[in-house]
Amino acid sequence: MATRKRGTPVNDKKEAKIAVDSVQAATARGGSSVGINTSASTLGKILNVLFPIYGKEVKKFLLIGSIKFFIIMALTLTRDTKDTLVVTQCGAEAIAFLKIYGVLPAATAYIAFYSKMASIMEKQPLFYTTCIPFFIFFLLFDLAIFPNAGNLHPSLESVQKMFGGATSGGLLVLAKILSNWTSALFYVVSEIYSSVSVGLLFWQFANDVVSVDQAKRFYPLFAQMSGLAPVLAGQYMVRYTSKAPDLSTSLHRLTGAVTFAGIMICLFYKLAQDYVQSDESDGTDVPASSKKKSKTKMSMTESAKFLASSKYLRLVATLVLGYGLSINFTEIMWKSLVKKRYPNPLEYQAFMGNFSSAVGLSTCIVIFFGVHVIRILGWRAGAIATPSIMALISVPFFICILKGLDSPATLSLAVVLGTVQSLLSKTSKYALFDPTTQMSYIPLDEESKVKGKAAIDVLGSRIGKSGGSLIQQGLVFVFGNILNAAPVVAAIYYTVLFFWISSANRLSGLFQAQTEMHKAGMLEKKEK
Repeated sequence: MATRKRGTPVNDKKEAKIAVDSVQAATARGGSSVGINTSASTLGKILNVLFPIYGKEVKKFLLIGSIKFFIIMALTLTRDTKDTLVVTQCGAEAIAFLKIYGVLPAATAYIAFYSKMASIMEKQPLFYTTCIPFFIFFLLFDLAIFPNAGNLHPSLESVQKMFGGATSGGLLVLAKILSNWTSALFYVVSEIYSSVSVGLLFWQFANDVVSVDQAKRFYPLFAQMSGLAPVLAGQYMVRYTSKAPDLSTSLHRLTGAVTFAGIMICLFYKLAQDYVQSDESDGTDVPASSKKKSKTKMSMTESAKFLASSKYLRLVATLVLGYGLSINFTEIMWKSLVKKRYPNPLEYQAFMGNFSSAVGLSTCIVIFFGVHVIRILGWRAGAIATPSIMALISVPFFICILKGLDSPATLSLAVVLGTVQSLLSKTSKYALFDPTTQMSYIPLDEESKVKGKAAIDVLGSRIGKSGGSLIQQGLVFVFGNILNAAPVVAAIYYTVLFFWISSANRLSGLFQAQTEMHKAGMLEKKEK
């Protein structure tokens, strides 16, 4: 792709005229053209630091970045809605059960469906086939399912009788889930969307059309641009949906925004596809991965064997599993505390809306100051940053819980510490973990990228979160609730972080070698 390089003289007549006019104006004021050139050069350097996107890349960046913006907007709205429904109706411990008995089987079925569709469909119809059904479900839930929940749900007492009159522990959690099964269904679908939307819808497309060199500049800024989406979505919930007279009206308002985001995702994907195709027809260089290749059909068993046979993909999977396990250990404990502090659904929704806005804003700030971590310090520094940060900031949170939550002041302090811990964990994840993880796929061949990435992003991340949920589910049966099991959770949490950091260090060397091979292969193709 033709781009303007730093320090290249301005050739465009219009820009040249502007430059001449600026010099003449400065001279008229008694200034110096040298001073103007120096100022322009300094301004250009600052712009290159803050926004290192050049020439025709700007349109490409904005089109692709807008896809992620609206994906994250819909993800934020549905994520906070599912938490509001499940946590306030069933308790935070229900999350651990839903991820085992709902999300994991659904993710397994979905990856089988996606792998089959990827083998028989072109990329553009595959995108729409993957995306649109989620938004149809969210609309149907608002218009048909939730208004009739009272008729669809069995009573809690009748379900408790099925479990022998369970009044506490894990059986009570299961009884609450079954007596609110429509909310549980919304939770499962929203969880699958959270993995599919970012992992497959966005990154699969971005990795196809963005080169390795562009990725070092584009990907951190994608996170910064999409970081504004949770700010907007969160404040929409705080200032509009949570002010509704009841939860049903609040859901109507949320679904309207989610539907709008879905339309924008499809629109910007179409515009981005048209732009990339026009670049190809103009002879502009595009990543080799975006060119048409024959598709290899693989069964799920073959895909699993393929993943297991690749050391590189195993290490990438370990990183994804590490985040899924560790964030799940602290998140359920934190949400359990938030429910104690805000038992009303609309109050809980408002709190989560403010939290989402804080995550988005802090992500933008972190990227603003840390956008050059990957570009200057390298892939390794970006990859180990998230687990290192999580290890440090979780210490006061666990200490507060271990000291006891007997008083309202202690509970409020624990909620604050947990909020900070979750905030910084998610911020570092969006700003550093996601870009470095997605960059690791770019040097791979098309087969590894499509099959391996689909297995890791959807199934791998769900196994991580479901594995953490399975462990916590067992702890709920043993200790009665997750807060009583805090010492055991803390020990497992730091063990996972250790293996995560170790795998990132090992993958760093393989990534560098794979990138060099990828560049050499592209040069060889150009020479031919």
